[in-house]
Amino acid sequence: MFQKMEDTFKFCVECKKLPESMPDPKSLRRCKRCQNVYYCGSECQRANWPTHKKVCKKLKLVALDRLVEWLVFTGDIPFPTSPWTKRTLEVRGWEDYFSMQDSLEEKLSNIMTGRYMNILWANAGKPKPEEAELLESVKRVMTDFVSRPATIGLGLCLFHLDPYAKPITVHVVGASHVETLNARVTDYDELSRMFPKHQGIEVVMVGVDVVDGPIMRPPLVAFGPRERVYLSSYKGLYHDFWESQVETQQAARPDIVVGFHPGFHACHDLMESWLPTLLLLRDYEIPSLFTVYSEQEMKNSLKILMELETQITGCGANPFASLKPEQAYSNPNKPPVYCNSHYMMFRGLSAPPDELDIGGLDGGEEERD
Repeated sequence: MFQKMEDTFKFCVECKKLPESMPDPKSLRRCKRCQNVYYCGSECQRANWPTHKKVCKKLKLVALDRLVEWLVFTGDIPFPTSPWTKRTLEVRGWEDYFSMQDSLEEKLSNIMTGRYMNILWANAGKPKPEEAELLESVKRVMTDFVSRPATIGLGLCLFHLDPYAKPITVHVVGASHVETLNARVTDYDELSRMFPKHQGIEVVMVGVDVVDGPIMRPPLVAFGPRERVYLSSYKGLYHDFWESQVETQQAARPDIVVGFHPGFHACHDLMESWLPTLLLLRDYEIPSLFTVYSEQEMKNSLKILMELETQITGCGANPFASLKPEQAYSNPNKPPVYCNSHYMMFRGLSAPPDELDIGGLDGGEEERD
C-alpha cells in the first residue's frame, strides 16, 4: 500500500520522464533532503535545484504527513478529544485547541508507541524520523482531520446559529471522496465537543463524487436524539437533491450550507456546474460558508459571487485551517497549500448599488470580538 502511495509521485520533476520510459526504471532517485520528488539523473537534479530549493523543506513535511495520514484509516487519529472549555470564537487557532485537550501528552504517546505506528515504519521504505519530527506530523494530521467539523462550528457561530436552542441541519455541498472515502459515522463528532449538550446536529454530504460507505444512508426526516451528530450522504448534484429530497420533505431544509474547496473559480466548466447551486443558495437566502486554499482563490471566488449579486457577509483567514501541507501532484515544486485556509460567507441577494471592497473585507471579525 505504501509503495502504491509513493508510485503516484514517481516521475522526474525536471523532464517529466516516467519510470517505464527509462532504460532502467530503478535509476529514478529521490531527493535525499525532502524524500519527496524524483529525478532521472544528476543533470536534471542540478537543473531543477534553483526551483526545488525554495520548497524542499516544506515538501519534506508533505512526504512525512502523507505516511502518517495512514493512521487516520487505522483509527489512531483522531485521538479521543475533550469538550471545548472555550467558546468557539475564543479559540484563535490550534495552539488554543490543543491546550483544551485533557491528557494530551498521554494521547499522543499512545499514538507514537502504538502498533500501527510500528507497522508504518516497518513498511514505509523510508527511515523513521526523529521523535520530535514525528510528533509534530501527528499533530498536523490531527488538525487536518478536525479542520472540517471545526470550520462548520465556526460557521454556525458567525451566522449566529445556536445549536443549544434547536437542532441544526448542515448540508456539505460538493462533497467528494476527500470527505467521504472511508468516512465513519463518527467523523464529525468534534461538533459535540464544540457544543456539549447541543440539541442535535445533522450533517448531510451531497455531491456527485460521494463514495459509498457507512455514511451512505438517508438524511433525517424527524430529528434524532440530542447531543448526537448524525452523518449521512447523497450522491448527486445539490440542486437535484434539493428538488427530490428537500422540497418533498424527505430531508430537512439546511440551517447552513458549507462547501469545502468548491473550486468554481478555477475554470468555466466548473462554474457552469456550480451555477444552479449558487443561485439556489442565493435565492433561498441560505447562510453559506465556502473554504478555499489561499487568499487569492478567495478573492477570485468573491468576484464571481459578486457578479451573481450575492450578499457577502464575511471572509478571511480560517483559524481552523489545516496545518498539513498539500502538494500539487502535477507540479510537485509548487509551494504547498493548506486545506480550508480561508473562508467566505454569503447569504441572499446583495443590496445594489453597494460595492464590496474585497481587499478590506475581513470575515466575521466584529462577531469574534
